[in-house]
Amino acid sequence: MNIIFYRYDSICEPDYIDALKAVGLTIIEDKQGVAENSLSVNEKIVHLGNLIADYKPLFVFSINFFPFIAMVCEKIKIPYVCVSVDCPVLEIYNNAIRSPYNRVFLFDRKQYETIKDANPSCIFHLPLGAAADRMTDTIGDVTGYDYDVSFIGSLYTEKDPYSELSLPAEIKTSLEEKMHRQLQESIYGLEYIENTITDKEIQCLKDTDPNFYSSALSIRNLDRQIAIDDYIGYHITAMERIKLLNLLADNIQPFNLNLFTGSDTTGLSKHVFQHGLAKSFTEMPIIFKKSRINLNTTMRPIRSGLPQRIWDILACGGFLLTNYQPELDMFLTPGVHLETYHSLDELIEKANYYLTHDEEREEIALNGYKKVCEEDTVLHRVITIIKNIMENNA
Repeated sequence: MNIIFYRYDSICEPDYIDALKAVGLTIIEDKQGVAENSLSVNEKIVHLGNLIADYKPLFVFSINFFPFIAMVCEKIKIPYVCVSVDCPVLEIYNNAIRSPYNRVFLFDRKQYETIKDANPSCIFHLPLGAAADRMTDTIGDVTGYDYDVSFIGSLYTEKDPYSELSLPAEIKTSLEEKMHRQLQESIYGLEYIENTITDKEIQCLKDTDPNFYSSALSIRNLDRQIAIDDYIGYHITAMERIKLLNLLADNIQPFNLNLFTGSDTTGLSKHVFQHGLAKSFTEMPIIFKKSRINLNTTMRPIRSGLPQRIWDILACGGFLLTNYQPELDMFLTPGVHLETYHSLDELIEKANYYLTHDEEREEIALNGYKKVCEEDTVLHRVITIIKNIMENNA
């Protein structure tokens, strides 16, 4: 059976292609999303329509939701299946989300709850998964440790539209006080911001940035959500990551904290060892394996779900110390498969503890690896998706 896989060069595409092949599907790749010469939406629609006519696929698949694909599939009456790997994804609020041919899988339950009522029988919650076989093959017989504590990822300093805005002093002071309070209130989410941000502050953010996302084609006005997620959420993530890395680096001496990033690192402590970018497919898995502790700090707009970094670290047999997320207990057990922190004080305490308790740390890392291999691979998620499609088409 054929499926058409729309590609736009997402880092997650190869793992889903491998999993879809593993369940017996033949992949027809639509590479118009990565074409050297940028195509118009109309040209992409015509190209996809021709592929569907030629190959008569079981469904069309993509990483993240593309409204134009949903519209093509609804017109031709063929399922459109997509898996969200990012959050927020504003495209899921496009009117095209209402198509009865959609099968949309979102990994963050809080995000899922904001959109499920727009198409209850076609939108689902599904966690991300681990590319365990690929990670294991990459790591090979690597053993030992090169790093004490490692963090691989963006600091969000380069993804922070809020920092570029020229806001009135009154508004800026108020928002930054609320962001600092949010960091004190909890280790995840944006609940305090959601409860205290004013309509005036939201409007000011919108008026100040001419590139503020338009709600014109959306199922509802998104101004509040965009202001909180794309502006406040990104900025507070950058604030948190710099603060966390500095505090941890200064409090685990003589152990070292290693940062692998392409972000602007201005403001980091001299005790943070900077290594530049790590290549995702070749270098990252080995760093996860050769680090005594791997950190995860979830970006704030991911309200409840588990980001890909969690699954990647566990799939490499790495020990993970992550901020607590509300969905974590649904899939993993702290102290058995990984460790969590609920405050920066607890982060420092647990980092120091596990740096000096090798056997306990390595047992937890092995438990986490076994758990994801047995229950939480990308292949497991794809099988769940295929079952869903078959049941809904029966």
